[in-house]
Amino acid sequence: MFSSLNSSTLQTSCGIFWKHTSLQPRIPIYLASTHFYSLSKMVVNNPNNWHWVDKNCMEWAKKYLAEKVGGLSAEENGAQVAVSSVSSVEGDVEVCQRKGKMISLFDLRIVVDLSGSGADGSVKGSITIPELAYDTEKDEIQFDVSVYETSGDDVRLLAKRKLVPQLRDVLSHFGADLIAAHASDIQMESDRVNSVLTKQNQEGVKAKTEAKTQAQKKEAPQTKTETKAAKTEETPSGVPRYNTSTLHLEPTFNTTAEQLYITLLDPQRVAAWSRSSPQMEAFPPSEGSEFRLFGGSIRGRFTRLVANERITQDWRLEDWKQGHYAQLDIQLKQGAGETTMVVKWSGIPIGEEDRVRGNFEEYYVRSIKIVFGFGAVL
Repeated sequence: MFSSLNSSTLQTSCGIFWKHTSLQPRIPIYLASTHFYSLSKMVVNNPNNWHWVDKNCMEWAKKYLAEKVGGLSAEENGAQVAVSSVSSVEGDVEVCQRKGKMISLFDLRIVVDLSGSGADGSVKGSITIPELAYDTEKDEIQFDVSVYETSGDDVRLLAKRKLVPQLRDVLSHFGADLIAAHASDIQMESDRVNSVLTKQNQEGVKAKTEAKTQAQKKEAPQTKTETKAAKTEETPSGVPRYNTSTLHLEPTFNTTAEQLYITLLDPQRVAAWSRSSPQMEAFPPSEGSEFRLFGGSIRGRFTRLVANERITQDWRLEDWKQGHYAQLDIQLKQGAGETTMVVKWSGIPIGEEDRVRGNFEEYYVRSIKIVFGFGAVL
């Protein structure tokens, strides 16, 4: 009877079978003698949609994203940008059901390639979505926009303003479309189900999915209203209001405080570790002078500079509300053979902490160590 089962997938002990997936812990499936789970045939017999069944949908996801995302484009003021391809889709995608409840489980990292043109000619770039997961809300999806040419600021800004909202809209429908496309493969129709419990579960999931789809269709005009309201929520000084938090890092570097201070402020060194052309005063910059890094993705002004000891900045990401700056304080503490960079932020918008930390560790700390040999990179 069990000759068709994949032994690497199923284990038996006292009549209990366990299904392993990359997204699920071990899940017990109690099987009667005539009901069993098979990866090759999905469910041979699953009365009342009672047992756990899942389906790997990675290939479908790749085709879906290529169809829905490929070809998205935007144009404004003579600049244009378009998605030329979906170059990478990594992770897991599954649809699952048990006791009539249908769920989608996915966790993806997606990279799309861009091509465009602006005032300085043709450019290429990419947009990385670090995580698209089954529990990610629409406004929580993060997008990292990169343009490979230093002269492509207008194209990069266009991608952020016009292309990212289109991508966000497509990706927010991924979970519902995943279930709609594959539910019939792993679940019997409700009119063939006799169990009251599973029928209620099945019909309840269907109703929720339909309600979510309708809500998403109405979401676009509501988003415009909410955005307008957010812009009017300002402090008496006219600066938009955020709920904010703090962040503290202490990376170490195998160099002197003097060399690290120069590396953070000398435009030639900054260009090397940021792999872009910074806009800032020649070394040493003056207090009150402004800077732009990574093609304008980071900008701010120096508020206090103590040679080889301290750098204090008003610091912001480009897509934060206009006028809002966090305060970044960097202290350099030299020890025996290494220097500790004590990094403290205040005023980071709630929800942006992981993004700020991750980007700083990757594009500041790790890049400086690699380019100048100031420490081991894990």
